[in-house]
Order: sequence, then structure tokens, then C-alpha cells
Amino acid sequence: MKRFTREDGEVLVLEGVSKSFGAVAALRDVRLELRGGEAHALVGENGAGKSTLVKILAGAHAPDTGTITLDGQPLRLGGPADARDAGIAVIYQEPTLFPDLTVAENIFIGRQPLRSLRRVDTAAMRARSAELFARLGVHLDPDRPARGLSIADQQLVEIAKALSFDARILVMDEPTAALSGVEVERLFAVARSLRDAGAAVLFISHRFDEVFSLCQRITVMRDGQWVSTDPADALTVDQVVRRMVGREVSTMYPQRTAEVREARLEVDGLTRAGVFQDVSFTVRAGEIVALAGLVGAGRSEVIRAVFGVDRYDAGEVRVDGRPLAKGSASAAIAAGLALVPEDRRQQGLVMELSVERNATLPRRWSLSRLGLLLGPSERRDARTWTERLQVKAARLSDPVATLSGGNQQKVVLAKWLSTAPRVLIVDEPTRGIDVGTKAEVHRLLSELADQGVAVLMVSSELPEVLGMADRVLVMHEGRLAADIPRTRADEESVMLAATGQAT
Repeated sequence: MKRFTREDGEVLVLEGVSKSFGAVAALRDVRLELRGGEAHALVGENGAGKSTLVKILAGAHAPDTGTITLDGQPLRLGGPADARDAGIAVIYQEPTLFPDLTVAENIFIGRQPLRSLRRVDTAAMRARSAELFARLGVHLDPDRPARGLSIADQQLVEIAKALSFDARILVMDEPTAALSGVEVERLFAVARSLRDAGAAVLFISHRFDEVFSLCQRITVMRDGQWVSTDPADALTVDQVVRRMVGREVSTMYPQRTAEVREARLEVDGLTRAGVFQDVSFTVRAGEIVALAGLVGAGRSEVIRAVFGVDRYDAGEVRVDGRPLAKGSASAAIAAGLALVPEDRRQQGLVMELSVERNATLPRRWSLSRLGLLLGPSERRDARTWTERLQVKAARLSDPVATLSGGNQQKVVLAKWLSTAPRVLIVDEPTRGIDVGTKAEVHRLLSELADQGVAVLMVSSELPEVLGMADRVLVMHEGRLAADIPRTRADEESVMLAATGQAT
């Protein structure tokens, strides 16, 4: 592992940094000090300014005021190339790969190793990519096209790309949101080795167990401003949460007694060759059922097939006892199904459209007259749910791409909740959402179940699965391995089933 020259001192310092977009102040007089040999957590609610700060460090935005110094010298970042040359590598929350290039080509895009006559040295690029994946402890084919990779694999490619720079400063923006527990540990092993070699690590996460496990100091931001910086061992989770939200947060998982009614969603013998096989389950009205398992077990693939996004080879899906047309998302919507997908940017939103247009897309015909979409009706409908989910946007007419990742996730939820679904399927519903809004989403799911909605939830967070589900369905290698009622569900029973050890 490369050893960096400056250790345990201030490597990168931001002082008095402010940034506005029009009339919206994203950052106001923010300070941050990153030290060599230390992992530093940056936490705050969605819209607190974390993503803007990351983009300033990446050279994507220039601050309006304030200074940035590297090793005591003024640093001006005119673009991402300047940040890379300064030794700053950023692992973003959302993967941004070129789908038609190979994994290796994505890692070395713009800086491919060359042979004579400036020809790309494909063999060297492939070998260096394999070395990076070996360092991460994962097996990913460098020659595989990026198109079709899972979110977890896309994130691993982004991590390998950042590591290929031998960065002195590693910025990790929600890097574990779509990773399994094993993959998180692998990533943390790499982050710790970089930290121990003298690198400065800035870690952004809503998962407090990860923050306290990896980081030595914690900086809290709220509403675009610096709130505090303290040693991690001097803080508790409750103290951090109070500083983030400026208030007490109610119980994360609502206490409820499920009133299970008639079968609402029935899946019988669903099979897709090489992906999942003979999957059968029922979700009843008033019930929250969690679909758990390790990344790659087939959870997302099953719910996409149920919703009609992907086709399946055998089996049947019934809603309220009536068969659902195979491979037709429009038929699923008409039957009262709603799907909040895992990948919000690619599958959940049209990034160029406005917040209000995205929030009302499934209901555009009901908001139209004579084929014309009525602006006031669209705006009123969008405002109802965006306010309920506390979406932080300057204007509903702004492109949804201008929102933070967590606020984009809220818009996806708003879009489907506004349809008043009979069956709500949510894939990682709180990925990238701050702790305050996470509690609100959990409350909304509980309320919907109490109103008779059948909720099917995919989640990689075991506390969320155990805290929310009336039953836990566990998948292992494309098969349903266990159906565990709430009274018997615990971390051990779920993980035994997820790893194929359940009897």
C-alpha cells in the first residue's frame, strides 16, 4: 500500500465556503478539516448541503466565497481533472458508468494505458482492473459490459475507479447504500488500509453503525450550515440525530398490530431461467411483507417480474384473485400495483423533467382534460405529496435532477403513493434517505398497511426488515428459502436462510 508523506495533520481545509444556486443558498459559511490517517464522517439530513460540498471537492462546482487549502497551500479546482490531479477521488452515491463500455474501459476512461503508436493496451488495462478488484476482494470480469450490472456491481466499479488514482483524499458519498454486509466489510477494509497509510477519508452515510465503526471524527450539517465537529467517541447516535434534525425524532419503527385480511397479491411458481425459480408467496391486505436476502439473490428481479417490467418463463401473478397479464406494467398499474424501484435515476425518474411532472406521471391522464394536462391540477397534486414527504426543492417547476439524491427518492415515493395503490412494492425505499425522513417513510408504510394496502418491501437493512415486516420472505440464489413470521424473525434466522443454511 502506498504510504503518504503527510500524516495526522490537516491535509485539506475548507474555510468559510458558501455556494448559492440562484436565490437558493446551498452552503453558508461551511468549514471542514480533513486529516491524514483519519476517517471523517459528514452527516446531515437530505438537503443539508452534503452533496454540494462533495461536488465542490470534486471540482464540479466552484464556491462563491471561502478558501480551500491543500497541505497549507491555496487550492483552486477548475474542474474534475484538477481534483484528480490534486489526489482527490470521489465515490458518488449514484453510479455514472458508460453502459456500452466494458468494466475495465469504465475504470480507465480517458487515461487508458497505451502501447506503441498510441494504441490502447487492452491487456494492461484488463490486468490492472483485475488487480483493483482483487484488492477489493471481489470477483468481477473486467471484460463484461457495464450494461446490466446490478447497482452493487456498478458501485464496485466506481470504487475501483477511485482507487486506481491512488488518492490522498478519498470522498465516499453513500458508497454502501446498495451493498450487502459482506461487500460493505470489504469496502471498509480498503478504506481502513488507505486511512492507515495516511490518506484522509471523508465518509458520508445515513447508517450510523457504519459511521461509528469507521470514523474518528463526525461533522454535522443542517440547512447548508456547519453545526459541529467532534470526536466520534464523544458522541452518541441520539446526539448526532438531534443535531442533524434540530428536534427529537419519533420512534423509527412504528408499533402496530397487523390486521391481516384477504389475499391481495398472489405469486405462484414464478420462474425465470438462470435468475429465479419456483417462487411462490402471498401478500395480504393490511400486511407488510419483507423480501430479504443477500445482494444477487434475485429479490429485485422477482418484483420486477411481478410488476411486469421483466418477463418470466413460468408461473402466475394474481391480484385480488384475478390473473395479471404477463409482462405488462400498464396492466399492473391498472390492477392497482405500484413499484418504487431500486435505481431511482434510471428507473424511477425522468431527470430532465420537473419535480411536479415526475410526481404526477402515473396520473397524468386523470389530471388532463381533452388530452391536455392541466398545470394547476398537476401542481396541486404534486404539492400535496411533496409537502407530506418534506421534499426540499426551491420550486416544483425545477428539474428533478437539481435535487439531492435523498429528495429524488422522496419524489419517486410521492409519485406512486399519489396513485392510492392496492399493492405497494418498494425496493430499498429508504436508500439514501436521512434518519428523519426514514422514520416518516416507515410511518407512511404502516399507515398504508393499516388502510388495507398490501405492502411488499425489499430491503438490505436487517433492522428495517425486522422492525417493519409482519413476515419475512428470505431468498437464496434465486429460490425462496424461508417464510418467517414476525414472532420468530431475528437477525440470526434471516441470515441463516439468506446464506442457504436454514433447515
